[in-house]
Amino acid sequence: MNMNVTTPSSTALQMRRECLNEQRQRLSRQLDGTELRWWQAAQAQLAQDPTANTTVLLSSQCKRQIKDQPMPDNAGWSTLQLARALLLAGVLEPHALDAQLPLLRQLFLWGDDQEKIALLKALDWFDSQGLCVDLALQAGRTSNSQVFAALALDTPYPSRHYDERAFNQLVLKALGMGLDVRRLIGLEQRQGVSLNQLALDLLDEQLAAERTVSAGLPVVIAFNLLSPAQQQRLVGLNRQQRLPPNWREHLADA
Repeated sequence: MNMNVTTPSSTALQMRRECLNEQRQRLSRQLDGTELRWWQAAQAQLAQDPTANTTVLLSSQCKRQIKDQPMPDNAGWSTLQLARALLLAGVLEPHALDAQLPLLRQLFLWGDDQEKIALLKALDWFDSQGLCVDLALQAGRTSNSQVFAALALDTPYPSRHYDERAFNQLVLKALGMGLDVRRLIGLEQRQGVSLNQLALDLLDEQLAAERTVSAGLPVVIAFNLLSPAQQQRLVGLNRQQRLPPNWREHLADA
């Protein structure tokens, strides 16, 4: 299957405004009175001066003004992360469409790791058409597992917009970092022969080096698409007790 995505001809971000408005309501409901007053004042300040400098200033103040606690029913988000993401939305929305993408890139470059995390987690809200794929690929080169997890987990952005090679490399890096690949949205739709082969190559490398087999490897393999030779290879490794116990259920019909 060809999973390549055609790059949109427009250079304007198409933001998921309904989703962003819903997230604003969710955040407001989680803030106490003091936090909410600061948050409302911060939004007013940003509306008056929607610049990168104002955004950076308010983002820095966030960590002193808003308690960092998990958002209920909002997978993987904290109140602080969500506030920072919504500040980004607030500065992007009033700008001319052709200025939004350069501004987002600038804010990514200026941000510290925690600010990058908020931006990457919200990337699907900011960019419904995949204009920021180059930015996402750049972010994916990080060695910081938390920053990478913000890009890879609990977000549909990579599955929606990455081509097959980029998505498969994202999966392999997530495995290498020990991340829970079950949280890779769209993984099941992206499984196939190519990813199978890459996963089996990684398995062989780990076994040859006598390293621990990545716990998520069987999650990324489409066992129904394995060739007979690949199936028998795995059955043989299992009989030799070289595979972890969690592989057995996947090999039952092999």
